[in-house]
Amino acid sequence: MTSIKEQAAISRLLSFLQDWDNAGKAARGVILNNFIEANQGKTAPELEQEFSQGASLFLVRLTTWLRLSYMTGSCLDKLLQSIGIFLSAVSSNRYLLEFLEVGGVLTLLEILGLEKIKEEDKKESIKLLQVIANSGRKYKELICESYGVRSIAEFLAKSKSEETQEEVQVLLDSLIHGNPKYQNQVYKGLIALLPCTSPKAQQLSLQTLRTAQSIVGTTHPTIVECVLKVLSTMHLEVQYEAIRLIKDLANYDVCPALLQGLVKLLIPSVEETRELESKILSGKSCLRCVSSPAHLPAASVLAAGRSRQSHQPLLPRSRILATHNMCLAEDMLHLGVVHSLMVAMGNMDHSNSQRQASLTLESNAEDLYLKMDAIQADILVANKVNVAKVIHLSGLSYNQKFHLGSLDEDPLAYINRFQEDVEGKN
Repeated sequence: MTSIKEQAAISRLLSFLQDWDNAGKAARGVILNNFIEANQGKTAPELEQEFSQGASLFLVRLTTWLRLSYMTGSCLDKLLQSIGIFLSAVSSNRYLLEFLEVGGVLTLLEILGLEKIKEEDKKESIKLLQVIANSGRKYKELICESYGVRSIAEFLAKSKSEETQEEVQVLLDSLIHGNPKYQNQVYKGLIALLPCTSPKAQQLSLQTLRTAQSIVGTTHPTIVECVLKVLSTMHLEVQYEAIRLIKDLANYDVCPALLQGLVKLLIPSVEETRELESKILSGKSCLRCVSSPAHLPAASVLAAGRSRQSHQPLLPRSRILATHNMCLAEDMLHLGVVHSLMVAMGNMDHSNSQRQASLTLESNAEDLYLKMDAIQADILVANKVNVAKVIHLSGLSYNQKFHLGSLDEDPLAYINRFQEDVEGKN
């Protein structure tokens, strides 16, 4: 037999539930505000005490209203925050199961794809998905089985709020950890994000890919092409993250393709050159007419020295590929990196590319691009240097460094002398 105190508590609960059932949108909004203020951070036992062991009766009403109204966005942020109080409460596994049994994950994912829903509401949906994912492996698998990776990745690419995008990154990072069944799916989803038009999404995807790559272990065939394309962005923070990922990928089986792609980026493509044939024929320097923003980060990755331009985040602050691994340096020589770097040194549209290429070749990086004129740039562009062939014929060691010397002499004579020295050994 219940006590008078228990009967009074049950009576208050029934009255509260009746008020909710009879309330309109505005009145329910007030109820939700009061609930959030009074119960934020409470544990599951405390919620049960608050609702006289009937907290689930209120939760089921919240989930029902969510399913009925989420397409209209009515009080959606408050509704999701209220559900979040239940799901994030300590010892809340029962509430979580109740929410999932009525299709809660699918509803949250659908919210992300609705154009009429406000960004702030979608952010709350992401936070709830974080809570679910952090509850254990089987819940991460449930999100992935519900086509969650695709929905979450698409939302990251389309979101206009950097704060919301950072919350999405937290969710993707959670899904890649402790989820062996679907970690490859998350990994592929991150790669698929790289071509998107959102710089922030690219930056966050590259950051998360570094973690994902170490967990997955094997590389996807498309990752090299996607990462190299990202280097052409004008956003320095994206270039910086791409360079960091490239350094990691140099330790995997895609390293040969990666090096080949980096060397190729140092030279303007045929398509770029053809577009400007009329300008070239008019007598202008070809490198004055051709511009490619990927030249600088490509040269930066290959550079061996330290950059003094610390205000530019994409420039390397430590020795990169060649100085970390002599085998990589040998591979790059076989790929014709010296020829390509000399072309980059003649790229007068990008002084930083010239400087980074000069650093890699250990020439006078501070002075070279300042003293070079159009004719000298064209000589560099037209160079036929083949260091790999020279080394093979002369028996030199790959460990030997190739210095371009000093620029105390006339720059044109300096450039001609180096090319003649190398070509004379062919």
